[in-house]
Amino acid sequence: MTIAGNAVVTMTGATGFLGSHLMAGFLKQGRRVLVLGRSTEYETLHERLTLLLDWFGCSESIDRLDSLEIDFFRPRLGLSEVRYGALCHNTNLVIHCASDTSFAERRREQVLAANVHGLDNILKFASDSRTSFFHYISTAYAVGLSDLICEERPAEALEFVNVYEESKAMAERITTGYCDKNSVPFTILRPPIVYGDSRTGRSLKFNALYYPINSLQHIRDIYLNDINLRGGIKSNESGISLDRNGVLSVPLRIHLPHPGSLNLIPIDYFVKAALLIMKNPLTGMIYHMTNDVGTSIESVAEYTEQFLKIKGLKIIYGAHDYTAMRNPAEELFDHFIKPYRPYLSDQRVFMRMNTDLATGGLAPPVFDYDIFTRCMEYAQRVDWGKALFSDHELNSHIMNAAYGS
Repeated sequence: MTIAGNAVVTMTGATGFLGSHLMAGFLKQGRRVLVLGRSTEYETLHERLTLLLDWFGCSESIDRLDSLEIDFFRPRLGLSEVRYGALCHNTNLVIHCASDTSFAERRREQVLAANVHGLDNILKFASDSRTSFFHYISTAYAVGLSDLICEERPAEALEFVNVYEESKAMAERITTGYCDKNSVPFTILRPPIVYGDSRTGRSLKFNALYYPINSLQHIRDIYLNDINLRGGIKSNESGISLDRNGVLSVPLRIHLPHPGSLNLIPIDYFVKAALLIMKNPLTGMIYHMTNDVGTSIESVAEYTEQFLKIKGLKIIYGAHDYTAMRNPAEELFDHFIKPYRPYLSDQRVFMRMNTDLATGGLAPPVFDYDIFTRCMEYAQRVDWGKALFSDHELNSHIMNAAYGS
């Protein structure tokens, strides 16, 4: 079914990373977008969206962007019967991007509430509005750990790396069951790890890929300060030194269970592929928006050493106690990267025949040092997200929203 060019796109999660870029993509196509969401204690929903449009350089599109404050957990999305009826009448297409992306087990209840329990009312809204399509933005890792070769089919796994993966698999099953039962055309889009724009390096979010590099920069700066300001007392104890070329030698072993790779796509590819998929979607289809060329942790370590002017990173594979005999730098790094460790040597391979057919074979770029440099230079420029408001960048409160991030 082809979506008419003037159809209203109704979105959730448009203040988050993926959703905001999709929103900007639709607006740049000349489409009208209605954002469903809520305010924070810092900004109203309208203010958050206005800041985003400024960051994307499309403030002139404000006249084609509407917003409506809703409550995902209440019937009729917390709206009166009249307002809900008007919303349904004016909706042509629904894209559900909102989710809690936390990996932390201690936040299990919040993650399940946002990603699973908050789904029923948005699905009913899609049905009530007789939407042309309901597009659910999931994750490639909803496939879980049952298979290493992952097909574009419904998730059946019972074992997952974290609660986020588990919640997205549960949400996929709910979406599929509801849409099949109520004759709602739907698709499920599964991106892997998404980083910033491969062409400009710009990003609104600095977790996942960015977090280990930010952690290593933090460790580097601790020891550089020790050497430059305190004579290197702690550095000498740990065998850390600075050579005449300004390269810091940091003996740091990264322990992983087995070889594997990171599956990385840039946000510009995600948007382009998603827009192509949504142009002529097929109901019930699952799309792996993944990269056929994985990025090894060895490559990331090499890029990081060159970029940060450090050396001494060593990848060690094997099922042994990596907590034993760690030096202080290793202890600190292990603490920083604990949530992301499983993805540094992931062995899952994602089939993407549906995506290739829908996008005409559009493929994401290979993650090379040039892309890495652009992304990390931008991250440093905005202090890994802390200074996004400066130089017309975006207030960091937007990324800290608990729902829709």
